[in-house]
Amino acid sequence: MAHGEGANGGPVFAPVGRKARQVLARGERLHQDARAVLDDHRRAVDEIRAALAPIQAELVVEELAGIPVSRLKDATEGRLRLAALEAAGVGSVREVYEASRYELRQIPGVGAQTADQALAAARQIARAVEETVSVRIDVDHPEPRTTTLVIALRRLVEAGPELRRAVDAAERLDRRLKVLLPAARPAGGRLRMALSTKARRESALVAVAELHELTADSGDVRLLLAQASTDLLRESASEAEAWVDFELRSTEYYSQLAEVAGSAPDVAAAEGFLPAEVAERVHAQGLDDTHRRVSLRGYQSFGARFALAQRRVVLGDEMGLGKTVQAIAVLAHLAAQGHSHFLVICPASVLINWTREIRSRSTLRAMPVHGPERQQAYGEWRERGGVAVTTFDVLHSLPAPDRATAPPAALVVDEAHYVKNPDARRSRAVATWTDRCERVLFLTGTPMENRVQEFRTLVRYLQPQLVPQIQGGDAVAGPHTFRKSVAPAYLRRNQQDVLTELPALLQVDEWEEFSAADQEAYRDAVAAGNFMAMRRAAYANAERSAKLQRLRELVSEAAENGLKVVVFSYFRDVLGVVQQALGDGALGPLSGGVPAARRQQLVDEFTAASGHAVLLCQIEAGGVGLNLQAASVVILCEPQVKPTLEHQAVARAHRMGQVRPVQVHRLLATDSVDDRLLRILENKARLFDAYARRSDVAEATPDAVDVSDGTLARRIVEEEQQRLAAVT
Repeated sequence: MAHGEGANGGPVFAPVGRKARQVLARGERLHQDARAVLDDHRRAVDEIRAALAPIQAELVVEELAGIPVSRLKDATEGRLRLAALEAAGVGSVREVYEASRYELRQIPGVGAQTADQALAAARQIARAVEETVSVRIDVDHPEPRTTTLVIALRRLVEAGPELRRAVDAAERLDRRLKVLLPAARPAGGRLRMALSTKARRESALVAVAELHELTADSGDVRLLLAQASTDLLRESASEAEAWVDFELRSTEYYSQLAEVAGSAPDVAAAEGFLPAEVAERVHAQGLDDTHRRVSLRGYQSFGARFALAQRRVVLGDEMGLGKTVQAIAVLAHLAAQGHSHFLVICPASVLINWTREIRSRSTLRAMPVHGPERQQAYGEWRERGGVAVTTFDVLHSLPAPDRATAPPAALVVDEAHYVKNPDARRSRAVATWTDRCERVLFLTGTPMENRVQEFRTLVRYLQPQLVPQIQGGDAVAGPHTFRKSVAPAYLRRNQQDVLTELPALLQVDEWEEFSAADQEAYRDAVAAGNFMAMRRAAYANAERSAKLQRLRELVSEAAENGLKVVVFSYFRDVLGVVQQALGDGALGPLSGGVPAARRQQLVDEFTAASGHAVLLCQIEAGGVGLNLQAASVVILCEPQVKPTLEHQAVARAHRMGQVRPVQVHRLLATDSVDDRLLRILENKARLFDAYARRSDVAEATPDAVDVSDGTLARRIVEEEQQRLAAVT
């Protein structure tokens, strides 16, 4: 047994001979595991790149076709003579790019030097174009090349964020073990040690000691590497499985695609046009994903790190960019640093969504604090920790932290414009909590450059020293100027700036809890065995409808961002309630009783409207035969018994000609017919419907491929009658 000297000068355990060989063997196995993960990951990435290459090449060629041949001069600083090429009718860079040197030399007046220069310039432009083209995966028109790409991407998506941790760990191990193993090998034999120089022996002893330390406690790392290898070596998904999964998790597919392709949105735009000194501070901020269950896109990672680095900020990303998941990433990071208590304040309409998102996208414990038992829930959160989720109206009734009670490690305020009036009770309650929390994150999709006074109010809660710097003139100068002036406290990105794969389909299930009035109407419908009344009970009392309140919020946010909205419902009377709630500005409703010419007139008015507009459609009338690609937001008032109706309705907006991402918000009520309907249909429909709904038959006759059956309504009514009888 020998002892060496550690890096700090103290003795370290350094065996020689048999025990050293055991340490070396453990190190070799760990190195093999790490190398296997890196090799498997490299093969998976190469598979994606191989599938991506022909798609990118075609996009590049299409772009080059629109670039006039005269632009070749720019790539050669004017040295290239193009007269002969232009005289021969060569009009675009594409024609030069696809030609051979021999073909170009056949053109009268084109010599060897001109041909070579022209080809080199065309290739240079092609390389520049390749960095800017974005691959769009069209789920409605799958073709062999994109199918191959989706299948290849699914391997990395399915592995999840744990794969990135495993690859990072494997790279660190590979770097260390490549150095330690050769240095430690002489210690494996006494004779070899005796024949080594003194410096070599000392190096071997130190290396064995480091190997011993590295391998003695490597159980968790081995499990991480083993799981990664298992995920990377799984059998490839079928075409149907891959496409269905892509529809469910398209954001994660595009994240992987951007990482592998090295394509990214404009850096300045993705970073909200922040000044360099703020951006550098954000880049230096780490982001621990130990407690996170979802991968982040680059701009989302930047947003989470911005909130951590700046501590008290407004995240104002446009709707659909994932403000919630960025906030969860902040909480997950802080949990990994040892913090245990977090608080989210939000409107009642999104409380259930927050609870579900926290549970599905992180390992954090979500605790709803509202309703009759809110004080007990609050006490349990205080005792056990986790993420308490409460509402603006409940917050004032909760005891705020004092000297004897530690504040939450982070406070998140969703829909922060709810506290724009500093004199309101909810605003005073939020002010009390923000004053006592070190880290505060306000979320709002409202563009603050349009509401400077309101923004000053929000910043006063967070960084009051900035308020004198917030001038209305900065907003007049344009959004970029405004954002730079308030950069320490505000980050906003727009969809067209950061979603390079436009158009995308972003689907969100908006879960609501019945209000007391909703619950009463629902119970009456269940008692009567009236399935259709059960489905529209959430709109029976317009003034106290939880779904209608969330619909108003979604339409309001879309209006702030100048987006057009289509609202679908199966029921004509539900659309009437929605129209009354939204006022005269909503077009329609477009229903089965409206003549075809009038239908098209409504669509034309909707399309021609400048900026925001709302069109109401009965789903069986508006879901077929009309093109609604002016819409960027689709709201489904309730889930449909026939899934193909929903798919067709969404396809009216998300189709060729759509130039923005389409957000689909499906309004759902917990513990209701919505819940049961979705569970039943999901089990029956996923794979079958993935392709049937894209066929011409599905487009023309949804009943021909629908998977619902005649007993569905009766089954749900009976189950709900039994459930409600059990809880009364």
